[in-house]
Amino acid sequence: MAEYRIDELARLADTTVRNVRVYQDRGLLSPPRREGRVGIYTEAHLARLRLIGQLLKRGYTFANIRELVSVWERGGSLTDVLGLESAVGDPWTDEIAGHITMAELRETFPGQVTPVALARALQAGLIEREGNRFRVPSPRLLHAGAELVRAGIPLTTVLDISEQLQRRIDTAARDLVGTVSEHIIATHAPDGMLKGEQIAEVAALTRRLRPLAQIAVDAMLVQSMSRYLHEALGEHFAEVLEHLRREAENAESDTDTDTGTDSDREGLPA
Repeated sequence: MAEYRIDELARLADTTVRNVRVYQDRGLLSPPRREGRVGIYTEAHLARLRLIGQLLKRGYTFANIRELVSVWERGGSLTDVLGLESAVGDPWTDEIAGHITMAELRETFPGQVTPVALARALQAGLIEREGNRFRVPSPRLLHAGAELVRAGIPLTTVLDISEQLQRRIDTAARDLVGTVSEHIIATHAPDGMLKGEQIAEVAALTRRLRPLAQIAVDAMLVQSMSRYLHEALGEHFAEVLEHLRREAENAESDTDTDTGTDSDREGLPA
């Protein structure tokens, strides 16, 4: 399980250190594990923070949220509640975030790290400012972009691809999660509130479903990419064959013209 200090936890939850402390004081967030004077938080804390943020955006008060947390913890053990939050909040990948400096960015994307491109990369979350360097949430994504640029695709086009892909995947993920969530709640919490053993059951089900979603998306993407790559290759070769046909027709036409000219010259008087 990932572990965070309070400043990193606040950043990942899109809140402030002050808010994290306020939530703890009001009983909405369990205290961290202590290592000396440093508080260590987990993915369960991160999931709880994100849930608090969502509920606050929907207009619920601290009192409403505290009541929800209290019902949860009365209906099931704290271990079950934290287990569900961990099942939701644990990382979906074992990829470790990296860091890169501005100089390294310019070396990776030579001549293409403009202020506009940098702003777009930050907006898309491909990189994040962290002091005098950048945090890279997914080094694999950055490496893929660098490889596309090395293949001759402009960085602006790579960013276009990234933004389009992110929008489409985000829509698919939202629809998938919404549908599955409705089914889980209808099955395990028909009255709308997870209680007691239901909490542990949903946590276990969530952990089973998470890798299945990744497997399904990967399999479908591979099938679609294969189909469209074959179509693109077929279109390319069709254009090549058409080009060769036109060249052959032009060559034949030129030969006929040259032959006719010679015949005409042979018929002329000396």
